Amino acid sequence: MKHAFVPPADLEPLQRHPKAAAPGHHIDLHHSTCFGCGDDVPLGLHLKVIAGDGLTVSADMPVASWMQGGPGVIHGGVLSAAFDEVMGTSPLLIGSAVVTAHLEIDFAEPIPLGSTLHFDARILGRQRRKVYIASVAHIGDPERPVASAHSIFVTIDVKEHFAEHYDKRVIL
Repeated sequence: MKHAFVPPADLEPLQRHPKAAAPGHHIDLHHSTCFGCGDDVPLGLHLKVIAGDGLTVSADMPVASWMQGGPGVIHGGVLSAAFDEVMGTSPLLIGSAVVTAHLEIDFAEPIPLGSTLHFDARILGRQRRKVYIASVAHIGDPERPVASAHSIFVTIDVKEHFAEHYDKRVIL
């Protein structure tokens, strides 16, 4: 797949935070009503992001009938939300909470309802507050991605960023 997105050449290399989830372990959700990972959202994505080696994560997502866009295939917005969740969770490996600044997706093939998407993401590096991440999605064959994404997330102070909403709901 070809991307127009080119991360800066001078990205700061990053180290895994000592308190990050161990490889093979679930990275805990940030709140139960999150559309991407929350357990209390009836029609949410319910993604469970798993820490990998180094600065990588993975997740699996069954493509359910309610996710339909074109006849028999996933809606592009649902796929975008899944990439956003997987990639936005990965900076917890470096001890950073983030929000999405830029998300670019290449759709390579239609993704049929009833399939299971497998996502792999890796943190590329950081430039000041910007964290650069890449991800691919496939259906069973890692050599044949059905979509790929690049993103920039910006680190935040959670209590400050969500101050207006923080007292109304537990966020993290």
